[in-house]
Amino acid sequence: MNPSSGTARRATPKFGRIDAALESVEAAIARSRDYIFSIQHPEGYWCGELEADSMLEADYIFVHRFLGTGDEGKMQRALTEMLRFQNEDGSWSIYPGAPGNISLTVKCYFACKLMGWSQDEPILVKAREWILAHGGVVECNTFTKIYLCALGQYEYDAVPAVPPEIVLFPKWFYFNIYEISSWSRAILVPLSIAYAKKPFKKIPHEQGIDELFVGGRENANLHLKWDNKNWISWRNFFLMWDRIAHWAERIHIRPLRKIALKKAEKWMLERFEMSDGLGAIYPAMLNAIVALRCLGYSLDDPQVIRAMDEFEKLGIDEPMGTPDYPEPTFRMQPCMSPVWDTAQAIFALGEAGVPRNDARMLRAADWMLSKEVRHKGDWAMKVRNAEPGGWYFEFNNEFYPDVDDTAQVLLALNKVDNPRERYQYDVCLRAIDWVFSMQCRNGGWASFDKDNTKMIFQYIPFADHNAMLDPPTVDITGRILEMLALYGYTRKDKRVEKAIKFIYDEQEPDGSWFGRWGVNYIYGTFLVLRGLEAIGVWNHEPQIQQAAEWIRMVQNSDGGWGESCGSYDDPTTRGVGVSTPSQTAWAILGLLSAGDNRSDSVAKGVRWLLDHQQKDGGWDESMGEGVGRQAIYTGTGFPRVFYLAYHQYRNYFPLLALTNYKRAMERTA
Repeated sequence: MNPSSGTARRATPKFGRIDAALESVEAAIARSRDYIFSIQHPEGYWCGELEADSMLEADYIFVHRFLGTGDEGKMQRALTEMLRFQNEDGSWSIYPGAPGNISLTVKCYFACKLMGWSQDEPILVKAREWILAHGGVVECNTFTKIYLCALGQYEYDAVPAVPPEIVLFPKWFYFNIYEISSWSRAILVPLSIAYAKKPFKKIPHEQGIDELFVGGRENANLHLKWDNKNWISWRNFFLMWDRIAHWAERIHIRPLRKIALKKAEKWMLERFEMSDGLGAIYPAMLNAIVALRCLGYSLDDPQVIRAMDEFEKLGIDEPMGTPDYPEPTFRMQPCMSPVWDTAQAIFALGEAGVPRNDARMLRAADWMLSKEVRHKGDWAMKVRNAEPGGWYFEFNNEFYPDVDDTAQVLLALNKVDNPRERYQYDVCLRAIDWVFSMQCRNGGWASFDKDNTKMIFQYIPFADHNAMLDPPTVDITGRILEMLALYGYTRKDKRVEKAIKFIYDEQEPDGSWFGRWGVNYIYGTFLVLRGLEAIGVWNHEPQIQQAAEWIRMVQNSDGGWGESCGSYDDPTTRGVGVSTPSQTAWAILGLLSAGDNRSDSVAKGVRWLLDHQQKDGGWDESMGEGVGRQAIYTGTGFPRVFYLAYHQYRNYFPLLALTNYKRAMERTA
């Protein structure tokens, strides 16, 4: 972190504490407000960069090499960006500081080969040694293997079957596609088309990766491993059906294949509409492009052109380099986050005292109102009688509104006095009704679907991306309770009480709560405490005080808080990590919600934020210097699989924390 000089004055300690002077807090709030407004788009929205691992650049190179398309200069810049993040041991990681990941490292190695690199290049020698030491290509996940198959580097018979017939299962059938998560659905339907068509493009032998198979490709056992310890298991059951599916493929017993492909194509094309690409997320968009080509669409077909254009929009091209990294680079984002960023920014600014009729706030509110969902999407397969409402995450994604964005938008709209008062009221009312319709049986809320909890799906062979389900989570549920309280709901509502019970049932023995959509227990705990306080739960309840004590216990010696993505793999490391602005803000907000505004923990945390604010009013959330500089990931895509760095988390959450601290100090002065 790069603390600014002279941005916060240390007050004289009082009763042995290090309270920040109120005027210092107010000055930091003013600087932060000004900075956030300075990055507002003229149309009214905010949209920070969304950063993820090097898989995005590697896959970008793969898809253009497979299609025979792409700008060579852009691909070379993507390669440069990818190489920035290779670890000393030769591997690539899914978040900064993580151990190497086999699937990601193989993809990055292959991308280098596709760009014409020799396997004798020192960078690839190190990567190859690491890959072979960790089992070679056969240890990669299904998605990686299928991509390799398309360029002749793996055998289709050895990867888990993803038959398009899955789209034919009726809605009442236990294994229909609406019983898996929305993102898996959007990824798997086009992938099933590719699997059925089995595309193959021959590449020069020197670009291949035979050297990544332990003992050589001809001696490698490519097939999935049975569970020899528990022969009667769901894994073996699904592996048996996988082998049957492959047998049927080999002898062409596929009576419904033509019908299935037609339905999969129709399903995919329908979801191109009112959307920035299929699902508006990178892997689904990439798979959709491949699927279109497999179905015979030409490169100049309007559907392919549109899909490619939406895919390319995710790129950030910097042919002149940046101050931190002077070499030309090109990087991809997994998606864009304008609705989410705008809702967070408006709420933080409103809490910070920006007038409710401020023209900039009104412009942002009207932009969000223009993004209200008015068509039924995939969610309606389980929620049949609800009127459409709510919001999605991206610029356009009408089929996939989510409960979390909807709750945050409602929190934000409450901070704005709109001249179209009746219209805004009706929109908010529809959204709240939709949110209630999405409440799960156990009282919690998930993100995109209702009761998406069939754990059996995790045993399906192609489910090794570890993200097949979208179960209810406490972080989303906590945010919804905060929103409902702001709109007048209380514990007298049975739906609210059911949500509180769900939250209590999910509390960890140490007092923390798991965070599904942010890293990790600090995120989950802060949102739960915010929600419980807002809805009227007494902050002296033992569950609340135990959570507050956990937050105080994991505070870093420098006064801040941090938690690594590694806590998803090893829960004993929860709350452990380098201090960051976003996570420090979350911890402070959690403690304030628990009624703690006078402890040394809170005072030190506020001091940390003040000392680390930059001169322009923002905060830095990165590690390393110069070309080795990397954002710290505090956002979660899929636990243990895919993580994110929201580049504006570091700004609007500290503003929210400082504002809430200032208000608490004024109340107790």
